[in-house]
Amino acid sequence: MSFPEITRTASTNLIGGSGYRMLEGKVGIITGASRGIGAAIAQNLASKGCSLVLNYTSDSSVKPTEDLAMQLQQQYGVNALPIQADMGSESGPAHIVSVAKNHFQHPKTHKFQIDILINNAGVAKNQTVEKVDIEEFARQYNVNVRGPLLLLQAALPYLPHDRSGRIVNLSSVSSSLGYIGQTVYGGTKAALEAMTRTWARELAERATVNAINPGPVGTDMYWGSEPEFFERMIPYLKTTPLAAPREGVDSKEIFEAAKAAGGRPAYNEEIAGVVAMLCSPDAGWSTGGVVCANGGMRFSY
Repeated sequence: MSFPEITRTASTNLIGGSGYRMLEGKVGIITGASRGIGAAIAQNLASKGCSLVLNYTSDSSVKPTEDLAMQLQQQYGVNALPIQADMGSESGPAHIVSVAKNHFQHPKTHKFQIDILINNAGVAKNQTVEKVDIEEFARQYNVNVRGPLLLLQAALPYLPHDRSGRIVNLSSVSSSLGYIGQTVYGGTKAALEAMTRTWARELAERATVNAINPGPVGTDMYWGSEPEFFERMIPYLKTTPLAAPREGVDSKEIFEAAKAAGGRPAYNEEIAGVVAMLCSPDAGWSTGGVVCANGGMRFSY
């Protein structure tokens, strides 16, 4: 199957909400922000007044990220800064914070604060256990586990000291489903969830720290998966409460494809909405959790 990246219609768009800019004046960092979930998170947070650092990795993402930054600035009047850095390298995370500080610090007082940190960048490759190789193991753990750790270490001097900070780590249902071929990927997300709980205690006076666990999300990569992937997903999607496609609400293409696949994946905006909820002032009593962002495929606890 191959479809354009899944999006909601204008009439059901979750971005922007009531127009209340609850994040006015705050600065956030989003890794993997060039497209998909990361770009949707950027749209949502910017609509609420948050200025953003938009991290991306590859040269092919330069123009999409620059275009996104320009659009956010024009539409929402926020400051949006694209920064190219590899979250899988030892120096990439610190580079993001260094460039962000130079750009956002007050020109006279040099005050710089990171209010929101979204660890969204991630890589995946399915390999059954006998095919797992050390290079792929290192690649996924470097980006998905070491990267968020190094980014937090670099950001730590600039987090608030009044519990107003917000850190959200994007995990996956793969951390707990035992999905075939995800020895490495599932392990990286389980590690990220474990770090989330530890950070919630260690940073209690600085920021709340939560994770969310999306299931399938309707990106180009999802719809371009092999037939075997969709066959394996059918029993999972059929028992996911919110995955049933809705005629007249979902597009005709998505409705028909979802029927064949056992159910529909998430819209990028739906994942971004859960992230934004955890970034709000109202989420100040929620920390250390893995919040459901998968339509009920995996109930969190």
